[in-house]
Amino acid sequence: MLTAITGVNWGDEGKGRMVDLLSEQYDIVVRYQGGNNAGHTVINEKGKFILNLLPSGILRETTVNVMGNGMVIDLEHLVHEIENLRRGGIAISPENLKISERAVICMPYHKLLDCYEEDRLADAKYGSTRRGIAPVYGDKYMKKALRMGDLFHPETTKARLADIVAYKNLTIEGVYGRPPVSADDMWAWLVEYGDILKPYICDAGLYLDKAAKAGKNILFEAQLGALRDIDFGIYPYTSSSNVIGAYAPVGAGIPNHKIDRNIGIMKAYSSCVGEGPFTCELFGEEAEKLRAAGGEYGAATGRPRRVGPFDVVASRYGCRAQGADEIALTKLDILDSLDEIPVTVAYELDGREIHDFPYGDVLEQAKPVNKMFKGWRTDISGCRKKEELPREALEYIAFIEEAVGVKIKYVSVGAERDQYIVL
Repeated sequence: MLTAITGVNWGDEGKGRMVDLLSEQYDIVVRYQGGNNAGHTVINEKGKFILNLLPSGILRETTVNVMGNGMVIDLEHLVHEIENLRRGGIAISPENLKISERAVICMPYHKLLDCYEEDRLADAKYGSTRRGIAPVYGDKYMKKALRMGDLFHPETTKARLADIVAYKNLTIEGVYGRPPVSADDMWAWLVEYGDILKPYICDAGLYLDKAAKAGKNILFEAQLGALRDIDFGIYPYTSSSNVIGAYAPVGAGIPNHKIDRNIGIMKAYSSCVGEGPFTCELFGEEAEKLRAAGGEYGAATGRPRRVGPFDVVASRYGCRAQGADEIALTKLDILDSLDEIPVTVAYELDGREIHDFPYGDVLEQAKPVNKMFKGWRTDISGCRKKEELPREALEYIAFIEEAVGVKIKYVSVGAERDQYIVL
């Protein structure tokens, strides 16, 4: 069984929590895109863990974890992330962590260029995490990137790096007026952290191909959500990679295989980190109350997330883009204290209602059309069966399920590993 867990909305839907939960049923967990520009927060019996690069299955002792060729990897960040997990009692070795030799390395100059460009854009910035993701993906497609396997070929890699640094300095000095980067410093950084990670680097595609053909269960893990996808998201306020489930086999290294099951993750309300249109957004005291209740602060950056009601228009589109077969609805318990629960059921544009997610500047002009639902005003965090949920909560779930057109199978009622219901 090849299963993808994907975000339906703007990211931060709770994918890491669901991967951690479901990974017990899988032999291998694969991250297939992105870098350390987003985070998954997982709480289990060993504590609270924030993962930026490592697959969430790393918290399961019986699971092998793979970082696929579609990823961009900051070596220094990964080394520190591994060290932090080990201090928390998580065992990590080449037996349970494998890094694709084709994954691209995010260099320090990528982070510098990311920061310089965001500073130049000022109020027109894209909301980058300033971790070098757009510049490194740009280099990948410009064929000016280094990959993990290059660490095993120091002579040719050092010469290539010198050429790349000379090219980068044309922009750093000529466009941004900043001091040039030293090729020697970049090489020293590459060697220092690359040598630590060499034992984990392998032909991950070959490993996964053999595992799939042997009948192993493989779980593909994405970061962010459909509305941050480089092709299908709210461009240019997107990530720089394909987060959709259809890309999973490609970014994992096994394009000759197909996904059997796609589980879309979405919150019982909406949240969004970064810039760009967010039609359902709440403001003021109402927003702050929801933000505080849900702990809506970015796992990678700590930035307060923008929040709003559940957005039917965006979520229906996200389910279609992801090809979701079923849904996990997270953080339903955050709505426990509300007398009334708003839901954005349509957008208003030029005096008319629209129900299909619009493109580009049209989205900037849309206004939310909200419908109110009666709240349940009771603590549901102890519920473990559908029958234990209040009638109002069941009605809320049923409405969302019908509105997005995909069956809701899992409902999360808390952050702990066992706080969920299978419908």
